[in-house]
Amino acid sequence: MLLSTPEYFYFLVLVFFVYWLVRRVRMAGVAVICIANYFFYAKWGLVYLALVPLASTGDFLIARGLGRTDRPGLRRLLVGSSLAINIGLIVTCKYVPFLVGTWSHWTRQTAAVGWVLPLGLSFYALQALTYTLDVYRRDAKADNYFAYLASVSFFPTTLAGPITRIATLLPQWGKTGVVTSEEGGRALFLIGLGLAKKFLIADYLATNLINRVFDLPTLYSGGDVLVAVYAYAFQLYYDFSGYTDIAIGSALLLGIRLPVNFNTPYRAENIADFWRRWHISFSNWLRDYLYFSLPGLRSRWKIFAYLNLVITMVIGGLWHGASWTFLTWGLLHGLGLAGFRAWQAIGGGRKASRTVWLRVAGAVLTFHFVLLAWIFFRADSMKAAIEILAQIGSLQYSFENTTAPFLFVLGIGVAAHYTPKVWFDAGEGWFARSPALLQAVAIALLIVAIQYVATSSAAPFIYQKF
Repeated sequence: MLLSTPEYFYFLVLVFFVYWLVRRVRMAGVAVICIANYFFYAKWGLVYLALVPLASTGDFLIARGLGRTDRPGLRRLLVGSSLAINIGLIVTCKYVPFLVGTWSHWTRQTAAVGWVLPLGLSFYALQALTYTLDVYRRDAKADNYFAYLASVSFFPTTLAGPITRIATLLPQWGKTGVVTSEEGGRALFLIGLGLAKKFLIADYLATNLINRVFDLPTLYSGGDVLVAVYAYAFQLYYDFSGYTDIAIGSALLLGIRLPVNFNTPYRAENIADFWRRWHISFSNWLRDYLYFSLPGLRSRWKIFAYLNLVITMVIGGLWHGASWTFLTWGLLHGLGLAGFRAWQAIGGGRKASRTVWLRVAGAVLTFHFVLLAWIFFRADSMKAAIEILAQIGSLQYSFENTTAPFLFVLGIGVAAHYTPKVWFDAGEGWFARSPALLQAVAIALLIVAIQYVATSSAAPFIYQKF
């Protein structure tokens, strides 16, 4: 059940009315969310009705154990068990096929994996680990079991986040009051914005050039390939941020606030700034739970800090998928972050922050570094990535396959991304305060526009496969 399909919105409306009907009794509301969560998982496969509750129960019991013991050895054993559970889920869903395929390639033996799960549990696993790791660090306390189940598998965040600390979700189930009309308007605005990003920009760009170029790059000129690479940066942004908008809006309709996940990332003036703006919940997770846990950070040898940045980003790349392309993407970002930190250490950042033109140059260079890395992120193989780079480097530029409507949509995407945030906030506030009839008309017009522009049914969100 994709968050961009009518089926999902029928489901969301039903959950909305039932939840607020029983919300005055806290546990009744929590029970409704738990049922909704597991129904959402069941739509992807009945196997999740066993996997998710068992893993969640195990983590909850581990957190309870961590809260009741001060013995260092036992606490390490318990938190290690949680890591084993959740990393085991990721490995089972994503990496076993890769490892078996690699083994078959090197040994020239035929091997096959007997299971294929339609929905990866990467986002679930990272979200679940925030709870046990926070309790282990004494930053959180074990809470009610059913509230925990409602939080760890909260259906808007299931497919692609944002990764939300369980400790920030748990208190929200006990809040009193209802969603105000302005909050409801803001939720509808975010959902509508997410649908517009997905159907009117991301899917249009993908269908009309990007997918064809990345599938068979050697059939296209260097000009078409270059345009497709630039367009992919915005397709990915609008696809992923569109999902995030729908997820945040859906949660807000239920009175739950999820963290912001994007902040105009292509405005970033350096690679560290990019990661403060792109997939914020993931970069925060990597920083708080991985980077700060690696050894050597307190050493007087600064090389460890740089090396740990590379290790963190390589692991972040492999989290997206077990392939050489994702490893290369993570390695590029790790080297970029380490290089930027080294440049800061010798005073480079202070001069750039005071000069407008250097800041602009930094933003341009950062965007193109990110663009280069996106090629490996999107390419199906290292061979395909090299072919794309070779086509661009051929300097044989023609644009037979780049149509005027495609450039128009891409131009809208670029302009919208660089629109001042104050304009966006003003538009959101105006919509949220508008009469319900006007909001309904705006949503209806959006649906008509989507039906007119969309060339196919809803495509899966890109980050859903991660």
